[in-house]
Amino acid sequence: MAGREQESYEVAASEVAKHDFEYEKAHPQSITHTEEHELDDVHAGLEFPTDEEIATLRRVADSIPWNAYLIAVVELAERFSFYGSQVVFTNFIQQKLPPGSHTGAGFAHGQSGALGLGQRASTGLTTFYQFWCYVTPLLGAYVADTYLGRFNTICIAVAIALVGHIILIVSALPGVIEHTSAVGAFAVALIVTGFGTGLFKANISPLVAEQYRRTKLFVVTTSSGERVIVDPSLTVSRVYMYFYLFINIGALVGQIGMTYSEKFVGFWLAYTLPTVVFLLCPFIMWFGRNRYVRSPPTGYVLATAIRLWRFAARGRWSWNPVKCIRQLTADDFWENAKPSKQVEKPRWMTFDDNWVDELNRGLKACGVFLWYPIYWLTYNQLNNNLVSQAATMSTHGLPNDIYPALRRAGVNFSALKRINAGFYTGAMSMIWAAVVQHYIYKTNPCGYAAATCEDADGNALVSPLNVWIQTGSYVLIAFSEIFASITGLEYAFTKAPKNMRSLVMSVFLFMSAIASALGEAFVSLSADPLLVWNYGVMGVLAGISGVILWFHVRKFDAREDEFNSLPDGHFEKH
Repeated sequence: MAGREQESYEVAASEVAKHDFEYEKAHPQSITHTEEHELDDVHAGLEFPTDEEIATLRRVADSIPWNAYLIAVVELAERFSFYGSQVVFTNFIQQKLPPGSHTGAGFAHGQSGALGLGQRASTGLTTFYQFWCYVTPLLGAYVADTYLGRFNTICIAVAIALVGHIILIVSALPGVIEHTSAVGAFAVALIVTGFGTGLFKANISPLVAEQYRRTKLFVVTTSSGERVIVDPSLTVSRVYMYFYLFINIGALVGQIGMTYSEKFVGFWLAYTLPTVVFLLCPFIMWFGRNRYVRSPPTGYVLATAIRLWRFAARGRWSWNPVKCIRQLTADDFWENAKPSKQVEKPRWMTFDDNWVDELNRGLKACGVFLWYPIYWLTYNQLNNNLVSQAATMSTHGLPNDIYPALRRAGVNFSALKRINAGFYTGAMSMIWAAVVQHYIYKTNPCGYAAATCEDADGNALVSPLNVWIQTGSYVLIAFSEIFASITGLEYAFTKAPKNMRSLVMSVFLFMSAIASALGEAFVSLSADPLLVWNYGVMGVLAGISGVILWFHVRKFDAREDEFNSLPDGHFEKH
């Protein structure tokens, strides 16, 4: 890997302009626009590939700008605070305060707790919090794209979330945690923290990727004398791979650390430490304020996009639903709505034809995201039922180089193919879990009552199966996360118009909120003796959805190079 990184050269990641030569060849009307912007400040002096070089030279990703790493550290701190706090919510809400305790700590042999509201209240509040955190990005995207820009919106989000964390600490302080007033403080903290989180999430992912500014393929010669093509689309993937690595580091360390803090010190520490780490966010944002690449807001873009869609839909409506859908989804739907096709251009058309093409591309991306709630249903099993499954087995005392290899083998593993593979690997993970659960029931002394199996002295009786046989499920779900989740971030960024990146990203995140709501319909399957059905149903849903998804997107996948090479659109603020 070190050798490959030495072959990468300062270039910024955006798949929006991959294969410019191919696009110009297929769209000669756009050659003039592309040439006009070819030698801007970030592309001046570069050698661009010929048609033959595009077809034959090896492609490499570039190194990632330090600005992106700074933003990734901000995300790490935010995820540490988010997951570090959230991991103790269930015990804080559900379990009672231990007798004589003023902190809620259960210590080695006790159960930590605080509010004592029971499992139903715990499930309700935590589900609401998750839903709230994935709905509010829609507002965060609107504010950023319309008024404040991504950087300023993130700064405000950090301030709001910090207030929420402080209220969370107050709800767990000795002298407060013993009284019913702690419930009110905790509820307010959930709302405030979730609101800040939503504003943050919609904008941090686009901000990290747009630190990389170059968008065109170019040729360089490595130290070994090999001529290679530096491909911005590969750098986008690399940016989000490292970004996701930082997310997982923050989440993992936060959850493990705060579990022990709650257990042996108290909830006030489990809420204070995440807040301390979260304080890194404003300092890093301030430190890099003059270094970050920022995209200015461009006004109420969503209203213009809706108006343009209505304009394009004129004359295509029909009482025949099949005919209506066919006409509204026709390949030429947007052509007659382009400003260049208007004899008298309406005053609200303050954009060019290229922006219309970008909007079309962004809407197609949102169509792909509509399938994600099924995927998230599968992925969410990782956080609950698979953990419970492990508790019924014997523990025996136990507490990114895929894509380059495929490219070298000549396999074009495009973004949509990766997303599709994420659905299939997620389905296989659930099938693995269903088979394991079947054998747990088969080998447990209590059969289908495995989760509550006890001997006469109240000691848990578990299946003799080794917990390591769960590894297959976790490995497959991890691959599915790489394929579907990380690529989803990449796809949302690269396919959206530049002035709608936060909005398209928020649509992608909103799919998690829908999955949380859908998950409530499957709660009845999440207990003995129906767990085999639970995993089986999830696997079948993900597998069937993957097949239907591919039939839905295969035409988009065939036009991937065309979509990636669209020239940047221009949009004037009203």
